[in-house]
Amino acid sequence: MGKYIRRRLLHALPTIFIPLVLVFFLLRLAPGDPAVQILGDNATPEQIAALRTQLGLDQPLPIQFLLWLKGLFTLQLGDSLFFHKPVLELIPAYAAVTLQLTFFALVIAMVIGLSAGIAASLLRGKILDRGIIGVMVFSISLPEFWLALVLIFVFAVTLRWFPVAGYVSFDEGVWASLATLVLPALAIGVRQAALLTRMTRSAMLDVLDEPYVTTARAQGLPEATVIGRYTLRTAAVPVVTVIGLSVSYLLSGAVAIELIFSLPGMGKLLVDAVSRRDYPVVEGSVLTIAVTLVVVNLIVDLVYAWLDPRIRLK
Repeated sequence: MGKYIRRRLLHALPTIFIPLVLVFFLLRLAPGDPAVQILGDNATPEQIAALRTQLGLDQPLPIQFLLWLKGLFTLQLGDSLFFHKPVLELIPAYAAVTLQLTFFALVIAMVIGLSAGIAASLLRGKILDRGIIGVMVFSISLPEFWLALVLIFVFAVTLRWFPVAGYVSFDEGVWASLATLVLPALAIGVRQAALLTRMTRSAMLDVLDEPYVTTARAQGLPEATVIGRYTLRTAAVPVVTVIGLSVSYLLSGAVAIELIFSLPGMGKLLVDAVSRRDYPVVEGSVLTIAVTLVVVNLIVDLVYAWLDPRIRLK
């Protein structure tokens, strides 16, 4: 197991490194100057040149790249050009908000998707099955930003059950913090719930027709035992794949939702950093997201082996 994990992490290095290199060159080749962004339009050319020298932006691009590589391998990502603090100290607070949002959205997607998928598979061909499929097809077609605005209008403006926008940390109150995450989590979790429903239903139907399930029922085992012990575990393998992909989608989809709900997460930090040409923050944010996705994919692979003993980690 340990050897497999080390090998997977080694294979994941290009997944992390290549996007970072692309981001490095795209940021520096894009129009715009961080020095001008920091000093403003009224700055003199002498002031801009002095700040560029201070930030190391006057160096040739290959030299900047070598210095960046050195900082990357030593985990010295530099200081934010606007916040004037180390990137490694700045990112955790923003990453925590995004991870909380992703977690709650994933919980919503799993609860709705697994429950509806199992129910639809056990009632295949019946009215409830067709109704669930219809609702899920409709949910997949909903744009997340549009659903977010509808949720705000209904539950925040009209019913006043939840705040319109903003974020409250857990230190200030658990329930108040959860209230600020419910609508954003619903906005990005509904589509993933629909995808999970369809995959769960399809996987369950494939397994329910297997001979060993028929044998288990013929032996008089309770239906709950047949479904829970024999069916769900086998059907869960493709579902886990979709859950892993959903985490990647939720992390990327959080960008627009964080802007709509004014959540201080990685999405908002990354958008602001790009507009400000805050190179260290952009690179640190991309690194954080890439490492998170690699860890999620590794966890998915380990869950495969736990669910299905026939799968061997080689």
